[in-house]
Amino acid sequence: MPPKLQNLYYQRAAGTEKPCFICRRPTTIVLAAADVSDWLYTCAGHLTDRGFASAYEPPEEKADALGSVSQEDIAQVKEEYEERLRRRREKKEEKEGDKSKDKDKGKKSPASPSPSPSPAPTSQPSHKRFVLHKDIFALRVAEKRRVAQTSQAKEVGRSLPGAPRGALG
Repeated sequence: MPPKLQNLYYQRAAGTEKPCFICRRPTTIVLAAADVSDWLYTCAGHLTDRGFASAYEPPEEKADALGSVSQEDIAQVKEEYEERLRRRREKKEEKEGDKSKDKDKGKKSPASPSPSPSPAPTSQPSHKRFVLHKDIFALRVAEKRRVAQTSQAKEVGRSLPGAPRGALG
């Protein structure tokens, strides 16, 4: 039985050139499955072709790109909002106090706190991920199935008895 294939391939570089899976031109770009049970050589031009493969973006990364906000960002915005409210109250109190006093004596602007630099998250370099077009992936699955069936047929053929070799009669 052929191994279960997953339609997620990582772009890697090979040391030697081999023919492209589609056009047979020599290339060093390899699309390999995570467990390296399946790989295929492909040209750079085919990686940009939507009919061959598409860049893969996990669903959680899509959610982050669409506006999911981290807890640190929420806390920072809350602090900034509370600081603005506090300044408004202080200004309001100063205005009430300034009505009876001279405006120049009572006005002092509070120093704004400098934003603390937040450490940038360390991103680990990773290979580009691709999902093959359904027809191309079906070709890969069919090829793997054919290879597995051929090897299975050879094993079964060894266990069968041989044909008679002697003369009849």
